[in-house]
Amino acid sequence: MNQDVEILESKILSDDWYTLKKFTLRQRDRSGQWTIQNREVYDRGNGATILLYSAKTKAVILTRQFRLPTFVNGNESGMLIETCAGLLDNDDPRSAILRETEEETGFKISHVTKLFEAYMSPGSVTEILHFYIGEYSSSMKVSAGGGIAEEEQIDVLEIDFNTAYSMISSGQIKDAKTIMLLQYAYIAGLCR
Repeated sequence: MNQDVEILESKILSDDWYTLKKFTLRQRDRSGQWTIQNREVYDRGNGATILLYSAKTKAVILTRQFRLPTFVNGNESGMLIETCAGLLDNDDPRSAILRETEEETGFKISHVTKLFEAYMSPGSVTEILHFYIGEYSSSMKVSAGGGIAEEEQIDVLEIDFNTAYSMISSGQIKDAKTIMLLQYAYIAGLCR
């Protein structure tokens, strides 16, 4: 534990969709003095994401869905193009991403490679995201995908890798996890 930080109080502000807490803490600064700070922390659980790619067809599978936070922050349609992702929901990361892949994209894959883990917004969100890649083929398609019907309305997109990669600089792809995985695929030469 960090000896320069002491949590003094934790108060739940909201426990609706996920949990928002307000923390009061003491933190020792570089001069050795203690300061009191207040911070809000959003706990939505940990998640996993995957880039499905085909070395044979040089394509990737991405999703498109409405994201309210982007809509209220200037994204006129609220639609975002992303890699498949989801919360762990008490599963281990590998099991969770296999489940999410089938639910969202309709592809049933069995082999995935874990790349790394990252905090996506560490200034206010607790989430650690587990990043994966997995190769797909048309024979692995078992359903239309699209997510859980009553909760999600997800479009499944099969896009040429070079087109998808160029969508970063054109601003059509603005999702951080998707940018990170497409850049990984480019550097690793997965779809060349």
